[in-house]
Amino acid sequence: LRGKKPDELQKQLNDLRQELNVLRVGKVTGSGGAAKLSKIRSVRKSIARVLIVTHQKTKENLRLLYHGKKFKPIDLRPKKTRAIRRLMTRKEKSIRSEKTKRKQWAFPRRVYGVKA
Repeated sequence: LRGKKPDELQKQLNDLRQELNVLRVGKVTGSGGAAKLSKIRSVRKSIARVLIVTHQKTKENLRLLYHGKKFKPIDLRPKKTRAIRRLMTRKEKSIRSEKTKRKQWAFPRRVYGVKA
């Protein structure tokens, strides 16, 4: 499935959906035997597989498209936890006000030497 092109996957998806509709109609009318009833499950799973592959491919293409950009869609951002997402970045933590900078310059940390 992963080797197929998007239009081929779309065609396969349409075929599977059509087959599922036929099977469901057969189930309602009673013309379908036990084999058809059990086939409904496998067709549904096949549809899910195709949809998963198409979704993963589009997601991967979006990741490549937004790589290195400043803003990304929410579903492409790292999940983490709410608290971690709200933490300050290194840059934000290191920012000092002008007053603090002056104080640190005027009164630098004292360095003591020990005579050996």
